[in-house]
Amino acid sequence: MNISSPRAEAREFDALHFRQALSQFATGVTVITTRLADGTFRGLTASSFNSVSLDPPLVLWSLGTAANSLPIFSGNSHYVINVLGAEQAHLAKLFSRRSEDPWNGVEFELSRTGQPILKGAAAWFECHNRSRYPEGDHVIFVGEVEECACAPQSPLIFHNGQFGALR
Repeated sequence: MNISSPRAEAREFDALHFRQALSQFATGVTVITTRLADGTFRGLTASSFNSVSLDPPLVLWSLGTAANSLPIFSGNSHYVINVLGAEQAHLAKLFSRRSEDPWNGVEFELSRTGQPILKGAAAWFECHNRSRYPEGDHVIFVGEVEECACAPQSPLIFHNGQFGALR
């Protein structure tokens, strides 16, 4: 089933105003990780994570079309979505930088398919890279969860441009 609608009416706001309005929605924070064929690890911070379906178990996240890591995540068969706990803001900041290798000193273990799982994460989801949908200036990734685990704790949240925690 393909559901489409005619284009929306002309907008009377700019991108900055839209971004400011979006910043009022508190989100969880994740680090999406994967391993390349040559053994190199890659990861990035994302707050665009959500559940899609329980049967089959599907989740989604999105990545900007201008991101250097888009070909990496588009081309790999698997990735792990690591949901960060309140004490892991340093990891969110580390994996959001483009200029340095974030893996130096980061503790992780490998999933059954060899993907990095960050130690101390509140939850993780190992996903088969099921589908990708280009929409606007992003690509929506839908992952089929093959394995997951959780260690319940206070989540790291992002709101109004700041990291915080629910207590």
